[in-house]
Amino acid sequence: MKSQLLRLCLVLPFAVLAGCGGKSAADKGSAKELASTEQRASYGIGYNIGQNLARQPGLKIDQGAFAAGVADALGGAKVRLDEKLIQAALTEVQQKAAAEAEAQAKANLQAANEFLAKNKARAGVKTTASGLQYEVLQKGFGQTKPKATDKVRVHYHGTLPDGTVFDSSVQRGQPAEFPLNGVIPGWTEALQLMAVGDKFKLYLPPSLAYGPRPAGKIPPNSALVFEVELIAIN
Repeated sequence: MKSQLLRLCLVLPFAVLAGCGGKSAADKGSAKELASTEQRASYGIGYNIGQNLARQPGLKIDQGAFAAGVADALGGAKVRLDEKLIQAALTEVQQKAAAEAEAQAKANLQAANEFLAKNKARAGVKTTASGLQYEVLQKGFGQTKPKATDKVRVHYHGTLPDGTVFDSSVQRGQPAEFPLNGVIPGWTEALQLMAVGDKFKLYLPPSLAYGPRPAGKIPPNSALVFEVELIAIN
């Protein structure tokens, strides 16, 4: 059973239990009660566990049972269920979560392909051999374009095709810097087409983004849309 629990922890990382049923931490006490270092650290550990679990497609958490398991383990109490029952339940949960994730990824890929096929036909949109789509929003003043081995500074705003924002240096008010060969393939390719001061709108197929794996707020097999301005080549 312990090996099965370990695998579950690896496959289903840590998280908040918000949205998984039951009362939230806000219902049970205010942050003012987290006064000591031990309380704050404990809350942070619990929050991180819940936050990552909540990101797992298809995973349903019963907060009462979860809390009971944690309390029993920390208190040194004997496990309440037969190990075979727990192992069977963990296996079933993993299988259901995997099946739902696969179904979601398949549906998302179809939606991404349909979006990109329609977008490709719009005036001003260019498509490269890799499937990258882009349009020029503004031309800059520079001539030099970065190489894949260069470090660049950019401002960007990233959304899903439906407009949901998943990341934005513009909203943070702080440009991002990174080596061009250290980002998703669509960015590595697109930035090499840009000169300093250029602003492009990029449409990335899943194969040039994060593919079938979820990434934070980005579901598996999602097409991504970015507005990117190249500020500098370092």
